[in-house]
Amino acid sequence: MSNPTEAAERGTLARPLRVAVIGSGPAGVYAADILTKSEPVKNGELVVSIDLFDRYPAPFGLIRYGVAPDHPRIKGIIQALHKVLDRGDIRFFGNVDYGTDLSLDDLKKHYDAVIFATGAIDDASLNIPGIDLKGSFGGADFVSWYDGHPDVAREWPLEAKEIAVLGNGNVALDVARVLSKHADDLLVTEIPENVYRELKKSPVTDVHVFGRRGPAQIKFTPLELRELSHSRDVDIILYPEDFEFDEASDEAIKTNNQVKTMVNTLTNWLVEQPEESTASRRLHLHFLHNPVEILGEDGAVTGIKFERTELDGTGNARGTGEFLEYPVQAVYRSIGYFGSALPEIEFDAGRGVVPNAGGRVLGADGEHLPGIYATGWIKRGPVGLIGHTKGDALETVSYLLEDLESLPVAEAPEEDAVLALLEQRGVQLTNWEGWHTLDTHEKALGENFDAAALGLDLKRERVKVVDREEMVRISRSINAGV
Repeated sequence: MSNPTEAAERGTLARPLRVAVIGSGPAGVYAADILTKSEPVKNGELVVSIDLFDRYPAPFGLIRYGVAPDHPRIKGIIQALHKVLDRGDIRFFGNVDYGTDLSLDDLKKHYDAVIFATGAIDDASLNIPGIDLKGSFGGADFVSWYDGHPDVAREWPLEAKEIAVLGNGNVALDVARVLSKHADDLLVTEIPENVYRELKKSPVTDVHVFGRRGPAQIKFTPLELRELSHSRDVDIILYPEDFEFDEASDEAIKTNNQVKTMVNTLTNWLVEQPEESTASRRLHLHFLHNPVEILGEDGAVTGIKFERTELDGTGNARGTGEFLEYPVQAVYRSIGYFGSALPEIEFDAGRGVVPNAGGRVLGADGEHLPGIYATGWIKRGPVGLIGHTKGDALETVSYLLEDLESLPVAEAPEEDAVLALLEQRGVQLTNWEGWHTLDTHEKALGENFDAAALGLDLKRERVKVVDREEMVRISRSINAGV
């Protein structure tokens, strides 16, 4: 794989290289940014023109719709992405759906190359009896709801007093923390008003988080774990029988500072926890539990059954033949995200990714589709942290630039041609100026929020607009320049 700039200099196009990036989350923005900085040069001039498309009216993808609202430090990544798009050398167009508003043939006609960065927003499946009972939910669906995703229902059935959350990753902790936290304590965030109202009515008393392996195998980060202890009037409950360590666990604790930090935090909480809980809500952390069945009556969740596991010496878990049942009225599976198939593109239904070789998208025959690339979770699956996406984008862009001489030539590469096509089709697209208008509007909603009417003394930085039509209307208002 060549250095991006070196690879770019091999190109022979006599006009700007036209690239479409589908998806404006971190993966898409990083890819666009790296491509602009690679400086493809023809005749001594910078010639790369990039359009960034998103199906949502607002940019930032996972950061806006997949990160819990009480994560201001993680959401700070938006500031970095914002700076990239604020430069003006990458055009953003929202409310444009690939497969509906633009086909693959449309993209090929208007662009020399296309990078798919559509991410993964679906829940990984869990094939156990009872998974389809009323009260059984996908954690990713819940995240979309509390983050104000424009394409999900405004209501959520928060009727359970006792809840099980399956998974030991960061999303599982996000879900458990939002479920157990008092709604008033989330008002300092950008949480949408409909989400606040629903959470305020929640009767929850106990949230149980279950992991299949031990404390040394958890997939949280230390930041996520520490944030659990910051929830007001929520006690963390741990169980001594769940603290098992095998040879692989001991080695991980010795050699990995992150694992050591998290295990020390958990063991300190276990030792220091009071004999009786005094909070009105409790968040239980369980390890060595493998779910085998969701129990129900009259079509609704009434409990969940687990097989106790034990570590096998390698850090993996095996069943013990001992089974336990917990009374719960809702189950949230947070065992991972899963990618969605893209129209006219091959899809690996087993892994939830677009088949590719280092980012070069492959066709049914296993050969690279000329000019078609992928990056981010749709390329490699939902693994790693947001920062890992930069290296992934670099790999994809490097291969794209290696292919410059063999890229198919777009028939209508003029920058305004694709906009004319979308206008002809009646697409109400939004642009970067429109995002600034929506951003300003949401911040104004936060400034004008009347917390005193709720008996609270707090300030809100913003209130997120949820309705798609309202987002489009605001973004396309006279000041948006659309």
